[in-house]
Amino acid sequence: MSARNTRSPHRPRLAVILAPGVLALLVTAPMADAQWTVTNLHPAGSVNSFATASSGAQQAGFEMLADGYRRAALWNGTAASWVNLNPAGALQSEIYGGSGTQQVGYAVIGERSAGLWSGTAASWVNLNPAGAFNSEAYGNSGFQQVGTVYFGSNTPGSASLWNGTAASWVNLHPAGSARSIAWATNGTQQGGTALVGARFRASLWSGTAASWVDLNPAGSAMSSVSAISDTQQAGWALVGGTTRAILWSGTAASWVDLNPAGATASQANAASGSYQAGFAVVGGVNHAGLWSGTAASWVDLSPFLPAGFTSSVATGISSDATYLYIAGYATDSASGVSQALLWKRPICAADFNGGGLGVQDIFDFLSAWLGGDPRADFNGNGLSVQDIFDFLNAWLAGC
Repeated sequence: MSARNTRSPHRPRLAVILAPGVLALLVTAPMADAQWTVTNLHPAGSVNSFATASSGAQQAGFEMLADGYRRAALWNGTAASWVNLNPAGALQSEIYGGSGTQQVGYAVIGERSAGLWSGTAASWVNLNPAGAFNSEAYGNSGFQQVGTVYFGSNTPGSASLWNGTAASWVNLHPAGSARSIAWATNGTQQGGTALVGARFRASLWSGTAASWVDLNPAGSAMSSVSAISDTQQAGWALVGGTTRAILWSGTAASWVDLNPAGATASQANAASGSYQAGFAVVGGVNHAGLWSGTAASWVDLSPFLPAGFTSSVATGISSDATYLYIAGYATDSASGVSQALLWKRPICAADFNGGGLGVQDIFDFLSAWLGGDPRADFNGNGLSVQDIFDFLNAWLAGC
């Protein structure tokens, strides 16, 4: 959408009507708590556990056993809800992605094979294409799954796309690339990385190898897309010697640096709607975090960790009508054990920047409204002055 005309009649009218009220809000309005809660998902008897994906109120990932093997796992918000997804006969398995009621990853049954689950161990579907040496699936959306396939023990992997069966496999490997991986999909586009020349380059596909788009930012030594929402891609790029969380909108030139102030490195691992989740390195320690499109929007989730936990990473994000969910893991500093975690907070329509309700939401909303940003259509009826009133009413009501 193009920017709102600078001669819009709404502007002077808005200044007259709202300026006194907004000034009063900035002086007198209380701050609302973001209401983050954290749930430890670590299964009893597990050595380590990792939540790697989030879908609605469901989390998926894997646990590590005392013998070193891994078992795919599924949770519904509590440690007690844990479901063992390791298929019958599998030596080990892991879940990397989840969407709707399905999960993707791999299982080792003779060979390492990309797999698709629907909530139970028995539901596992082998996605390894005919003739493939091994494969892994990393992301899914709707009926689509993505990952990488190897056709020999010493051959480079090829970015891959499936639609629920091994026979549906599509090779996304770009011409001229030495290696490629697809990490994520939104159902119509796929994101990942491809080794072209001496650089891994953030990549975007639309269902075919020929559709490949190079998203590597100018001046970046390497980059990768880790997640895709409806219209944006999130991941990381090595820029100026620093690994930085990055957000794209379909082109290399569109990249936005999400690295928070004071962070020495960062990475976006997941995306949902206008939100991105991942981590930033602060004081030499990984801090799980949440963004909503800008570096300044970053919310540090580490202060909400249970006592004794540190070095946290967010790996999945989703929502339902009530809550925003972030899956990940953190290290128990006493034992050194990594444990799967779930961060959760109530959905708040007036929390415009995703950082918890505060005065900054007003500034960000007004800036978006004046810029013609469709996110500022608060009531869903098209941009108008009424959006301002509805937003401020919601903000004053605490959501």
